Amino acid sequence: MSRQPVLFVSHGAPDVLLNPGATVRAWEQLGAGLPRPRAILVISAHWAAKEPTVSTVGTPETIHDFGGFPAALYGMNYPAPGAPALAARVRELLAASGLPNTEVPDRGLDHGAWIPLKAMYPAADLPVVQLALQPFAGPDWHRRIGTALRPLRDEGVLILASGAVTHNFGWLTWGQNGKPLPEAVAFADWIGDALARDDRAALLDYRRQAPHGAAAHPSEEHLLPLFVALGAANPGEKPLRLEPEYTYGGLAMDAYLWQDASPAAYNSEH
Repeated sequence: MSRQPVLFVSHGAPDVLLNPGATVRAWEQLGAGLPRPRAILVISAHWAAKEPTVSTVGTPETIHDFGGFPAALYGMNYPAPGAPALAARVRELLAASGLPNTEVPDRGLDHGAWIPLKAMYPAADLPVVQLALQPFAGPDWHRRIGTALRPLRDEGVLILASGAVTHNFGWLTWGQNGKPLPEAVAFADWIGDALARDDRAALLDYRRQAPHGAAAHPSEEHLLPLFVALGAANPGEKPLRLEPEYTYGGLAMDAYLWQDASPAAYNSEH
């Protein structure tokens, strides 16, 4: 079995599926071009818990955890099966690395999970498990989680980290997409450059080292999935940066793909 990639996506505002543009096309191309996994583990910015927590539910519900959007969005569902055996394996790997963990029997898929998955794998036929992050534990804690989960890549599991490269509501222009905010571009490009160098020390210290580091993320939960992905990537394994667009001026919709050993490497011209 070939090694599965690690993928980070910026999931954006929930209405991205109602107005599909460059981001949704990029997700569709990723789903079509990547090696097909046997299951998917999602770390989403929209599930937080005191310690790493997996859901063992066999049939996850689609959670519409947002408000104020068109009715069509609330009618969307993503009926993927769960994967209790994968949830148990996640707990085993976390425990082996000395990380506390627990499980819940009934947590469904939040929009950070199902919105990109609906574009990537519209048939909803791949088992999906979610893992909660710890919003106040910081980047290095989440890097450790990713490192613990790295063996899943050789077990046919796609690790999908879903958050945002930039997430400051004060930067957004709620209307038609306009010119990208310069501060968002500067921060996103710094992240891209640091990832291209695999400069993990700088990335972990992004709030001080990156331009507009703290302003890009007044709270950290939307960038923490990126550090899970970074930990799951092998040291020296540098990602492909996908830069589809900026939505609402201030949301950089960048995605990053680490794929060092797959015979079906994603082609950025796909």
